[in-house]
Order: sequence, then C-alpha cells, then structure tokens
Amino acid sequence: MRDRLVVGRRELASLRSEKTIVLALIIQLFIAAFSSFLVVGLVSLYSPSASQGDYVVNVGVAGNASDDLAPVVASDRRNPVMYGTEDAGLSAFAAGDVDALLLANQYPDGHVRVSAYAPEGSFRTTLVVVQLKDVLSEYERNLRDDLSSQLTREPLSLPPESAGSTYYGFTYTILLPLLMFLPAFISGSVVADTLSEELERGTFELLRVTPLSIPQIVDGKSLAMIALAPAQAALWLGFLGLNGIRVDHPLPILVLATALAAVLVGGGAALALRLGERRETQLVYSFGAIGVFALASLLPESPQNVVAKLAVGSTTDLTYPTIAGFVVAAVACFALARYVAGGMD
Repeated sequence: MRDRLVVGRRELASLRSEKTIVLALIIQLFIAAFSSFLVVGLVSLYSPSASQGDYVVNVGVAGNASDDLAPVVASDRRNPVMYGTEDAGLSAFAAGDVDALLLANQYPDGHVRVSAYAPEGSFRTTLVVVQLKDVLSEYERNLRDDLSSQLTREPLSLPPESAGSTYYGFTYTILLPLLMFLPAFISGSVVADTLSEELERGTFELLRVTPLSIPQIVDGKSLAMIALAPAQAALWLGFLGLNGIRVDHPLPILVLATALAAVLVGGGAALALRLGERRETQLVYSFGAIGVFALASLLPESPQNVVAKLAVGSTTDLTYPTIAGFVVAAVACFALARYVAGGMD
C-alpha cells in the first residue's frame, strides 16, 4: 500500500504543471466562493424573467382591440403607450420611441389577432420578449374567461401555478450538481491523459522496472484522482455554506461524487491502457463521459436529481438505492481497470 501512496503523491504533485487542470480548479473555486453573486447573473441565462430587475418595457399598443389589451400590458415592469393607428405605432417602434409594439385587431367572427414586434437580437430583446410572452398569455386567459359562457362542456380545471423561486431551483438543480460532478470528470480526464501520455512517450516503461506491478501503478494513479474529487466537492460545499446556501446530507452527496469519480477514473484508465494514444484516448473518454451522464439522466432518479433532493432534505425511496448502484458501478469500473492493467503485466 505504501508503494501505491508514493505513486499517488507523485501524481498529485505533477498536477501543478498542468495549466489546464489548474485553470479548471480555479474556475470551480471562483464559482463556489462567489456563488451568491454569480447565481444572479447565471439565472439570467437559465430564466431571463427572474432577473429583469427594475427594467421597465415601454410597449406600444394599437388596433381596434387595443382598449382590451392595454390594461393587460400595464404592470410594474411594463408601460403601455396607446396609438390611434397601426401606422403611428409602427413609426414609433421604428424610431425607437417604444421597446416593443402590439397590434391587436378583432375580426367580425370574434377572433382576435395580435401581432408582436420586438427589437433585433440583443440582451434587451430577451427581456422584451419575456414580457411580451407574459402579456399574451394573460390576455389569452382573459379572453377564455370572457368566452367561457359560450362553452357547451365544462373544461378541465388547470393545476395551480407554482410560486417557487427561480434562484432556489437554479442553485440546487444546476449549480450544486455542476460543482459536485465536474471534479469527477476532471479526475477521469487526468488519469486517461497521464497514462496514455506515458504509454505514448515510452516513460511508462521506466515505471515497470521498479518493484511495482502495473496494477499497483494504476492503483496509485487512480486512487489519487478518485480521492481528489470528493476533496474538491467537500471544499465547494464549504464555500457554498459560507455563501448562505444550505446543503443537507453532505455525506451521501460526497459518496455519490466519489462513486462517480471512480466510474470515470476506472473507465479512463482502462481506455488509456487499451488505446495507448493520448489524442485518441481523450476523444473516446470525452464522448464516453458524456454518454455516462446521458444514460444516467434516464434513470428513474438521475444523479443530479439525487444531489438536489439530498441537498434540500427531500429524499425518496430511490435516492439511496441510486447511490448504492453507483457505488457498485464504481467497484466494477475500478476492477475493469485493474484487469486491463493485469493483462499488460
């Protein structure tokens, strides 16, 4: 075991010269340390409507149904501007006097057609489109309510709208799983890269002249990278806690992160030993890792859902069995790497 630890320490020490890996660690550290600030900006991409702040959209309204539409437009984030004719509204929109334009016309058969105009692509466009979508959805509901007396059958009732916080959902379903699983992906990539590089350059042969067997060498390199992943994850959890993001059940989360790291490290080591070429190994590993996450997302309870449910303290009957399944998969992948290494000894 001491020989394996020597190889592991050498592997960890060599990471300081890998600029790409160090940069990835720094990025993760920055995200975890300043998550409370970054999450506001990131949510603007995840859900633009959640981070519009005090921006007020001036919406021009014209057409013979504008009197019904204008009250719907009016809100704390929207300011309706009425125009007597469609041409006047279009001219004002073209001149930039309003951020958006809605032309609402009711036809003799009772149908109402609304044409929406928004500025060309920019960040402001995203905010405007989100507000227009809200207006049209609310206007449609109002029309349905007004015309409900004409229905010959009772429609099904809609479920109540959820009032959950977008920031809360983004933090626990996107940010936290990202910080927990990215170290596992990096650990597997490092093992695949270092083993294939040593095989390609022939330096791996120098290790074979030592008293260590090839499985022991692979053990040392793999165990070091597997241990690095939960160490990073634990550090990220600590920084999230300092930012006021509470995480329940951190230990099961770290077990899952460790198991996933072992799956990717074992798979990466087996690929490197089998293929032997650095570029080919990295390509196959990258697609393989993506495939692992894609298949895992098809499980009844995906890894990211497991992390989110553990973090908020809302586990189900499938949460811990899913973790146990990944632990079994980790043992199998590690055994596969040792088997391939044994074939080269």
